[in-house]
Amino acid sequence: MILVLAYIAVLLSFASGLLALISNQRAMLLVLSQRYSARFPEHRRCHELFAEILKESRYPLWLRQAVFALLGLSGVFAVAAGVIVMIGQQVITDQLSLGLPWLPWHVRFDGLSGFFFLIIGIAVGAVSLYGPAYVTEYKENQHPFAVLGLFTGLFVAGMLLVLLADDAFFFMIAWELMSVASYFLVAFQHEHSANRRAAFIYLLMAEVGALAIILAFGVLASFADGFTFDGLRQANLSPTWASIAFVLALLGFGMKAGIVPIHVWLPEAHPVAPSHISALMSGVMLKVALYGLIRFCFDLLREVQWQWGVVLLILGTVSALGGILYAMMQSNLKRLLAYSSVENIGIIFMVLGLAMIFMANAHPELAALGLLAALLHAFNHALFKNLLFLGAGILQHQTHDLNIDTMGGLIKRMPQTSFLFLVGCMSISSLPLFNGFVSEWVAFQTALQVSVLDNGVLRSLIPVSAAALALTAALAAACFVKVFGMIFLGLPRSRNSEKAQEVKDKSMLYGPTLLASLCFVFGIFPTLIIDLLNRVAEQLLGQSLPNYTGLNWLWLAPVATNKVSYSPPLVLIGALIAGGISFWYLRRNLETKTMRRSAAWDCGFGGLTPRMQYSCNAYTMPFRRIFAKVWLIDEQVNKDMRGALDMDVAAVHYQLQIQDHSWPRLYQPIANGVNQLAKQVGRIQTGNIRVYLGYSFVTLIIMLWVIS
Repeated sequence: MILVLAYIAVLLSFASGLLALISNQRAMLLVLSQRYSARFPEHRRCHELFAEILKESRYPLWLRQAVFALLGLSGVFAVAAGVIVMIGQQVITDQLSLGLPWLPWHVRFDGLSGFFFLIIGIAVGAVSLYGPAYVTEYKENQHPFAVLGLFTGLFVAGMLLVLLADDAFFFMIAWELMSVASYFLVAFQHEHSANRRAAFIYLLMAEVGALAIILAFGVLASFADGFTFDGLRQANLSPTWASIAFVLALLGFGMKAGIVPIHVWLPEAHPVAPSHISALMSGVMLKVALYGLIRFCFDLLREVQWQWGVVLLILGTVSALGGILYAMMQSNLKRLLAYSSVENIGIIFMVLGLAMIFMANAHPELAALGLLAALLHAFNHALFKNLLFLGAGILQHQTHDLNIDTMGGLIKRMPQTSFLFLVGCMSISSLPLFNGFVSEWVAFQTALQVSVLDNGVLRSLIPVSAAALALTAALAAACFVKVFGMIFLGLPRSRNSEKAQEVKDKSMLYGPTLLASLCFVFGIFPTLIIDLLNRVAEQLLGQSLPNYTGLNWLWLAPVATNKVSYSPPLVLIGALIAGGISFWYLRRNLETKTMRRSAAWDCGFGGLTPRMQYSCNAYTMPFRRIFAKVWLIDEQVNKDMRGALDMDVAAVHYQLQIQDHSWPRLYQPIANGVNQLAKQVGRIQTGNIRVYLGYSFVTLIIMLWVIS
């Protein structure tokens, strides 16, 4: 029954994509409708329904709603299947007679798959509410809905199939379906050269990552009997071969997840994709890569080595700090959110590294705590990052811009959007009462258990990573103060911002409202999801947290009730009491009961202008000075002089370009090497028939020599 729900989720996502293909087939449907009417004249209600649906003015709207409704149903079934399998702690297997005749697809649905089904289901559900109104901005002749709908359905189906795969062959087919479908979505607006470049980089790195994953499975398969995951689990690897398999898996899954320094496709691809696709890619697809790494290391390899944990810990720390520092320097909103995803994936990798270290040092309860913290942050990141990308899409829809420097004052023009975006900013900044705080708090609690380890290097390294995590959280708060303050507060910086209005079709707000509500609900009642995650940890590691709720459901005590605990409901009650007292104190006199509004203080300069406000570059200047070595900075100040002696400054031009170190240090040398190699290989292409005959003769001689 549970597996049937999962299959239905996959089939509905496929059906959603196939239904989109008939968006340009209205004429054919009219002919079919007429034939049906002629054959069954007594079905009058059906005829009237077909006639209403196939009206030229209603058909595109109906089709969009039907496509996204199927996608939403897919999300609902995915959530139902995921929650039920996690509650039941079941492992369900099956075989599908697809693929090659002698190689059926093996299916497995357990708690870990169910948890990621839950993440995908929620995200897809929110996108299905948001999408019908959002895609109206695309002109059918330039950006056909058939293409967008088809590849969106295939993309979602691919992600769900990855979670169901129980053999390497099926896993790679589903993985490629996910990667290739998302490539076409990134290239959807292919008339822009930046989009084509981003799509090419994404596809190239996706295929390199897939090759690494295939090699990782190949290493396991060489010590096992077959490609099924059950067979791979029985592989008896030496520590060296296990480490080789781990490195290959880390390269393949880490490239898709976007860890530094193999993250460069992410800030290129996410900004150019449609916003609801960016939300799915950042909020969900990165988690599928995380699922692959957890499945490979904790389930297939089983014997985890502490050195792997150190690698993940260091990479996660670098990714978290680097991601948020790069994010701070961005003025493009979606690019900023993309770098923020690098930061959050880094946090997840840090905690996964801690889980590996504790597991290898015979502390299974702390390993379960680390795994739970990683999964909890993955869940929370999916919620608030989806919310922020959908919010960015609304801003782009209404202002036709994503440049933070040209926005401003939108809180007065788009109050509902600003409130939802504020919830996302508070969640991602890890402020109390929201879900982001809980997962980072649990991550800190994991790191603080370092005292149980005997290794002096680890006892020194883990506190440094914990300090880096604290710095990352502070920088994230500063980054999203910039984002919300510059976009929604102050004065409009452009004509588009000045004329922006709230979305007319309120359905675009339903998806972000759902996600914002979940951010708050799971921030106040985190035990709802932690209870499910504890079951996943028990099923995967054979160990769960003994007393994670402490005294009762009000308290969260992941380590022990006498050490540390957190009660979000009591914090909420305290905040409400403090707010009520403050409100009463400020309004206690009759004279202050009426709110007085006046113009903002202008320091006596005679009126505020948008140019007096902070820009992105000005806001981040102190951080740029402190962390100058993190980026490649090209800062230029040019002055236009006037007057007889060119002594008077007429205008000042300021230019700032900030580049990621990864491009010139890592990727540019590789690209140059490939170009040089291509030139050398190209020399054999002379265009002379005699030379080609010579090649054939030499090849024939070599083949004869080999055969003999």
